[in-house]
Amino acid sequence: MTFLIDNQLPVALARWIAARGVDAVHVLDAGMGGADDRDIWATAVAQGRIVVSKDEDFFHLASRPGDAGRLLWVRVGNTRRVALLARFDAAWRAITSAFEDGQRIVELR
Repeated sequence: MTFLIDNQLPVALARWIAARGVDAVHVLDAGMGGADDRDIWATAVAQGRIVVSKDEDFFHLASRPGDAGRLLWVRVGNTRRVALLARFDAAWRAITSAFEDGQRIVELR
């Protein structure tokens, strides 16, 4: 399981995931800070990464018939980084289990 973190989420989230022994990269660290959502999606699919984003556009990309991409759709409102990471910490086991069970779109609320 590997992740590509989108722009609206902090670089600290990629570091938090990586600290759990899971490959995670932020789009800024991947040189894709100004990339279009479709380019980010295509890169993630090509690399077998799960996109982590708050952007509804990714939900629409993930919902296309025949699309193989995976999405962790963060539906948590605007919060401070500490609160966001605490929410991920509380849900991490359920998130990883859902993807391991074959879900393609997982929502974090």
